[in-house]
Amino acid sequence: MLKATLRSFLAHKGRLLLSALAVILSVAFVAGSLIFSDTVTRTFDRLFASTSADVTVGPKDDELEGQLPTGAVETVPASLAERIAGIDGVAEAHVDASVENVTVVDSENESVGPTTGAPTIATGWHPTDRSPVKLTSGHAPEGPGQALLDADTAENKDVRIGDTLTVLAGPGSFEVQVVGIATFTTTNPGSALVFLDTRVAQTELLGDPDAATGISVTAEPGVSDEVLEQRIAEALGPTAYTYETADEQAESAAASLGGFLDVIKYVMLGFAGIATLVGMFLIVNTFSMLIAQRTRELGLLRALGADRRQVRRSVLTEAALLGLVGSTLGLATGIGLAFGLIALMGAFGMNLKSTEMVIGVGTPVAAYVVGLGVTFVAAYLPARRASAVSPMAALADAEIAGVGRPLKVRAVVGGVVGAAGAAALVGCAVSSDTGSAASLLGLGVVLTLVATVIAGPLLVRPVIRVLGGAFPALFGSVGRMSQRNALRNPRRTGATAAALMVGIALVGGMSVASASMTKSFDQEIDKTLGADFVVQNQNFLPFPQEVTDRIRATDGVGLLVRQRFTPVAVRLPDGDRVETTAAAYDARLDEVANVTYARGDSAAALAEGAIAMDVDFAREHDVTVGDTLPVRFPAGKNAELKVAALTDQDTGDGFGMRGGLFFGMGTIETQVPDGQDSALYVNTGSGAGADELRANLERTLKAYPQVQVRDQADYKELVRGQIAVLLYLVYALLGLAIVIAVLGVVNTLALSVVERTREIGLLRAIGLARRQLRRMIRLESVVIAVFGAVLGLALGLVWGVCVQQILALQGMKALAIPWGTVVAVVIGSAVVGVVAALLPALRASRMNVLAAIAHE
Repeated sequence: MLKATLRSFLAHKGRLLLSALAVILSVAFVAGSLIFSDTVTRTFDRLFASTSADVTVGPKDDELEGQLPTGAVETVPASLAERIAGIDGVAEAHVDASVENVTVVDSENESVGPTTGAPTIATGWHPTDRSPVKLTSGHAPEGPGQALLDADTAENKDVRIGDTLTVLAGPGSFEVQVVGIATFTTTNPGSALVFLDTRVAQTELLGDPDAATGISVTAEPGVSDEVLEQRIAEALGPTAYTYETADEQAESAAASLGGFLDVIKYVMLGFAGIATLVGMFLIVNTFSMLIAQRTRELGLLRALGADRRQVRRSVLTEAALLGLVGSTLGLATGIGLAFGLIALMGAFGMNLKSTEMVIGVGTPVAAYVVGLGVTFVAAYLPARRASAVSPMAALADAEIAGVGRPLKVRAVVGGVVGAAGAAALVGCAVSSDTGSAASLLGLGVVLTLVATVIAGPLLVRPVIRVLGGAFPALFGSVGRMSQRNALRNPRRTGATAAALMVGIALVGGMSVASASMTKSFDQEIDKTLGADFVVQNQNFLPFPQEVTDRIRATDGVGLLVRQRFTPVAVRLPDGDRVETTAAAYDARLDEVANVTYARGDSAAALAEGAIAMDVDFAREHDVTVGDTLPVRFPAGKNAELKVAALTDQDTGDGFGMRGGLFFGMGTIETQVPDGQDSALYVNTGSGAGADELRANLERTLKAYPQVQVRDQADYKELVRGQIAVLLYLVYALLGLAIVIAVLGVVNTLALSVVERTREIGLLRAIGLARRQLRRMIRLESVVIAVFGAVLGLALGLVWGVCVQQILALQGMKALAIPWGTVVAVVIGSAVVGVVAALLPALRASRMNVLAAIAHE
């Protein structure tokens, strides 16, 4: 049996190749994502470990973790360095003055910072043996007006020694001359680095020559970091500041990087999951068809004495061999994929070394588990079917097994699973709790997908009769035969179409969700934004007061209302303590925004000592107008604020702003005095036109490339662009699913051509031309692909409507169906069908007629 299995595997290696490609893709994404993330993690672990000070003393940890920052920089007294220097075991203590909320521009007001989202860091120059950079040309900055720039930024932005740059910092902007270039001695994380004299950094970046962002401490020889940390904490007070050893600081830095790495890893694992799922359909179909074609061979083995277990084991051994080959090639492909990702990161400024690529023990284990697992699971049902072949099948004339078997079991199982899935989706649609609705949606998606796969063959005949109904009229007998070929084996057609169905269902669901989000945001912007223009940082981060002052002084500005954000913690009457982000506004808010109130008004909400919140949030936590709530602000500041108004904006809890809390600008200026503005709402003054004001604002902001002016149309376009990022990911998943689905259709048609060799020969003998034969196979492929698209779109539209119901709980209540996308998907599926049929149709048309008729 082992010899027979090996010979069978080698005999059908060409037919198994396409299935192996599905395994290779699945394994490649798994291995590539693990290798890439392990390499980046190891590289940055080394970077953080080699550059961290023995002990770092920083500002006291604030327990508030708002998603939208205030713009204030937390500091410690610079005099701490002198106190720490006198502690036993301290070799050196120096002041750190480093900020990330800066923008650096050249003489033409073009930003010299990275465009990839990495920060521009301005910091004091204090070289040590642990510095990530070293001075390679020029000299160190000495006093005001001098700076170093990192070599990568200088090269990318064509900055040379002697050039003048402008640093836009929180306290204000200032000019510096580049007097030297510093080169990275470790991995460049992609940031732009500007080094100033430390005293200048304290004054210009922090606005206080007596402030520091931290104190870096070097231990004397023989003193461990842990012991020194304990001594410093005892001297300064255990809770007065934060204390971190080099290992703790490296761990903290790595944790902050982990979010970025997780995004890449989970995206790639998402691709792997789609490839695995769709690949399973391909493998099931391949083995099912091979077994159907080998009915007489398997029957002969049974007649010669092989029992059912041996036959089943033989088929599973073939699957294991396929998985082993696919996993090995997939692992190699994954290494290449990781290499490509590392090169791609280099293009974005993160200079990783491919020579330091990390292939951990878990990577090959995961690769072979996925590859062997996919093929084994996918081949199990065909193997069971093979073991059921009767010895008498060796004497039968027909080679196609099971074509006419009833589909009653599929109907019952598919109906039960489908009903359970439909019930879960209905529960999702009517649920009023976001968490419960999301859980029901996930369950419903899985169950309805499984039900459609199970019951798909039941839908083949009625749906394909409709989809291919025009074929006989358009293409005559060729069209009729292509339609009947697709109907001949519903199981095979259903399994082939299922591969395409999965990807299209995903795209359909996400297209509905994204279109609904876009329409909801458009409606919300039309409904709430009353200002002519909004001035805002391109990354929604706060900007310096200097920008606000310049905008206020711009010709044509009639009204300017500021907006700021701050993290807060609110103790509510029901006992809950909610951490969220609150907003603050100037008076005259009603002139730039349309706020709907259930109780109170803007005058009450923005009054001194007052706070407003969403009416649903208030109802949930037993809050009524007139209640006084304790509110904690950053840096340990506390206030008692009176609930003066309840809003009914229906905007949900987006951007971490749970509860819709807001208050007057006076409150935030008292509690967060160093905070910065996040947005300016500007209305045109009397005598000025909107176009004229926009031109004036853009002229004012030319010196501040990080800040942009937008009107309603710009805002809508911005939101569409952000939603499109998510949609592009889904389209990429669809592309992968289509690639594998094409392989599946090619495989099915290729095996079908082999299966129908004698039939094709007879058709050619009675006059069917080669061109007609190719057309027949193409039409069969098209109708199968469109069938998969129709099922996928039906599922996707239902899923999308349910997703929109969840979005409605977050305030996005508009439902939009992207009919253009739907039509494009159907047309694209027909194209996919044509492309998939090219090779099988060509092969069929080149058959020798006499050899085909004599085929056994």
